[in-house]
Amino acid sequence: METIERIKEQIGSMPVLLYMKGTPDFPQCGFSARAVQCMKAEGQPFAYVNILQDPEIRAELPKYANWPTFPQLWVKGELVGGCDIIVEMHESGELADLLSGIEWPEQ
Repeated sequence: METIERIKEQIGSMPVLLYMKGTPDFPQCGFSARAVQCMKAEGQPFAYVNILQDPEIRAELPKYANWPTFPQLWVKGELVGGCDIIVEMHESGELADLLSGIEWPEQ
């Protein structure tokens, strides 16, 4: 599967997806750590992709998203933004509003 097709499939199949460096339990950069901290504080589930383990996605996602940095938060197929936006939305309550009521597909 082409990298862009994999990205589209990931974004389309996960209602809340964080592309990050590392994992939620072991973030590998300060920006990813701050984003995860905000996401965990919301108490809502989220999926993640560790871009350090997938160099193709790390290279292609910024072009696809027209967003040059990581982390990247996607909700319901739409790019929300990176670390600063996630933190601002968390602090203002917008992130809680955005994440409330999201339904996950049955596994």
